Amino acid sequence: AVLKAQAMETSPDSMLMDMGRVPAAELKEAVQTGRLDELPEGLAAAAAEAKEVLDGTRDPQLSDIALDRRCYQEMAQVAEETGSEFLAGYVRIQIDAANLRALVRTLRMGKGGDFLKTVLLEGGGIPADSVAAAGTSGALQELYGPTALQAAAEAGAEALRGGALTRFEKLCDDAVGDYLAGAQFVPFGEAPLLGYLAARETEYTNIRILLMGRGAGLPADVIRSRLRNGYV
Repeated sequence: AVLKAQAMETSPDSMLMDMGRVPAAELKEAVQTGRLDELPEGLAAAAAEAKEVLDGTRDPQLSDIALDRRCYQEMAQVAEETGSEFLAGYVRIQIDAANLRALVRTLRMGKGGDFLKTVLLEGGGIPADSVAAAGTSGALQELYGPTALQAAAEAGAEALRGGALTRFEKLCDDAVGDYLAGAQFVPFGEAPLLGYLAARETEYTNIRILLMGRGAGLPADVIRSRLRNGYV
């Protein structure tokens, strides 16, 4: 938000929130003054790369991609440092879902393999090279068939034939939710706590879907079909 507001010569204040490791005001000042060394190392590197991309291309989408890549890299690193296989698995399936979304969206937009390679993330259970190859061959269902994203891939293939993206997006999120639901069967350790926190995130996602659906005047059954699966 700060980088884009700076490029547009406007204020980002209404979009900032104090829920991260760095207070929003400090983050804003560090980026706007160029004193990125005051930020955590990974965040500083992400901000510098995203700013360079935005300045060079004027394309906010490419800048977002740079930030997303750095974010998932740091998530994977933190998961590895904790030694939690459950947390590492959570990061991997999130990356797999993000790559599947990128694949389907890229093909829907008619962009080529070179662009796809720039948006794919490393660190998932399915190698980024394999996802890129599926983009060329169109073999989505074959690649994702043995994985938790099988149903999402099938919906993605339907979307590429002209279907809606809403069901595909829901099934991507539900696959991640199904992984987290496995924490219910772990009696000790960090998994139940991580699952609980992620489940609360799903609740907030559903509130957004509900409010946006009501605001757009969508029928109740349509809104209900878009709600992400939760678990108790």
